[in-house]
Amino acid sequence: MPESVPDIDRGTPVVPLDEERAVVERMKRGDRAAFAVLYRWYGDAIFRAIVARVGQHEAAEDCLRDTFRQALEKIESFTYDRQSIYWWLRRIAVNKAMDVHRDRKRDRNLAERAEAEPAASPMPQAAPRPDRGVEIEETSRDVEISLSRMNVRYAQALRLRLIEDRTREECAASLGVTVGNFDVILHRASKAFKEVWPP
Repeated sequence: MPESVPDIDRGTPVVPLDEERAVVERMKRGDRAAFAVLYRWYGDAIFRAIVARVGQHEAAEDCLRDTFRQALEKIESFTYDRQSIYWWLRRIAVNKAMDVHRDRKRDRNLAERAEAEPAASPMPQAAPRPDRGVEIEETSRDVEISLSRMNVRYAQALRLRLIEDRTREECAASLGVTVGNFDVILHRASKAFKEVWPP
């Protein structure tokens, strides 16, 4: 009887290791259909393992996508040692989840420091240049174009916090999330904005 992948999680298929090896070999030869098979076998189990660590559906989906992307990129480095590729995938996923946890902690610390800092005294304003109005108008238009190319939720977070200058608490309430989750959304939104700016 062929060796089998252990029943990792309820609902996870038990796949004979020789069948799994054949799929992995196809992946190493660049077969994208084989990659889809591996995802179908283990995607749900990996997702559940990530959710247990990050506690947020959206963040877990990002981790899952990054896990399988990295697995595809590094599949050549995987070798069998009498156990399923699931455990290799799970280790990648746990590392991704830990990265998310560290990023959240850093973002919270940054936000707390920013809130604790005294408001800076306003800088003296230089007299506007004659063409300044046109420049501001063009910049505003470019910002709106860039925001329109983004995820709607990320664009809304940037508008609320940076354009409408609302407090973090007001922004979080408007999006229906906690302040901590809003900080994460704003951080991701800022990164996403850099990718579409300038339009």
